[in-house]
Amino acid sequence: MKKGWLIISALFLLAMGVLTGCGSSTSGSNGKEKVVIGYFPNIDHVPAMVAREKALYEKALGDQYEVEYKTFPDGGAFMTALKTGDIQGGLVGPGPAMNNYVSGADVKVVAGASSGGTVIIASKESGITSVEGLDGATFITPGVGCTHDVQMETFLQDYGLSSARIGGSMKHVTGNPAQYAGMFESESVDAAAVPEPWASLLSIEHGANILVDSNEISFGTTLPNTIFVTSGKLIDENKDLVQKLVDAHQESVDFISENPEESKDIAINSIKELTNQELSKGVIDSAWERIRFTHEVDAEVVQEFANSSFELKFLKEKPDFKDFIDSQFVN
Repeated sequence: MKKGWLIISALFLLAMGVLTGCGSSTSGSNGKEKVVIGYFPNIDHVPAMVAREKALYEKALGDQYEVEYKTFPDGGAFMTALKTGDIQGGLVGPGPAMNNYVSGADVKVVAGASSGGTVIIASKESGITSVEGLDGATFITPGVGCTHDVQMETFLQDYGLSSARIGGSMKHVTGNPAQYAGMFESESVDAAAVPEPWASLLSIEHGANILVDSNEISFGTTLPNTIFVTSGKLIDENKDLVQKLVDAHQESVDFISENPEESKDIAINSIKELTNQELSKGVIDSAWERIRFTHEVDAEVVQEFANSSFELKFLKEKPDFKDFIDSQFVN
């Protein structure tokens, strides 16, 4: 009997060890729970860059958690990581978040990050100097149905222009904004709907023509260009953790407002680290003028943007975003 209990005890301890091992992939070093924050190497994602540089998430979460950061080339990749649990939250454009929400993805907006900053620009090589000149052109955006894509295609409707995707004359391709300069020079694309700082870089250093500035494009400076999102599951299971993440994010946004020059330096160094491109102070200064960093989210504008996404056939169903934004965490 004693021997039997010893065997059962050994098997129980072995099973516990196996279970512990199965859970180790979601844990950080020293047994801490890991929290991964996602963002893009764009200037409208500076709140994440500042938070990383100043260790704001680490300070907010304390010793219980290990914080990691992961960057993404586009909103589709970011949303895939959020859905699979590879990241717990972070900064993304409203377009990809809304597209996934309508498709049934578990995503919630808990704060804003920035607004404005999207520019329609044409390469010097294309010779295009007006919106009308985009007829028949090839344009590029970071992704199909991304925030900048929707803004551009909404704006072009007033000129009778649209992409071939919905029967128009313009060819649409996608790609990383950091590569647009080379694509302009090789004449593989004619124009772009591009976020800062890449619009200023293309204009100042490559002679590209700004056709529509950020305060003129559809939804202009009122549309949240970058939002902080997480999952509804994380809100339900650990509301305190989400609150601390939003608190750290708000502290970062406040830091940017109070320390713009230091924040610009952080952006320059961070973007260089992530893209191997060192942006000049002039480019950053120009880009900064087009962006407003804020933790607020205008729900009415988000709904208008979503309606336009539906009309442009990026969304299959007319959207209702009354439960998309969870404003309880913003102080």
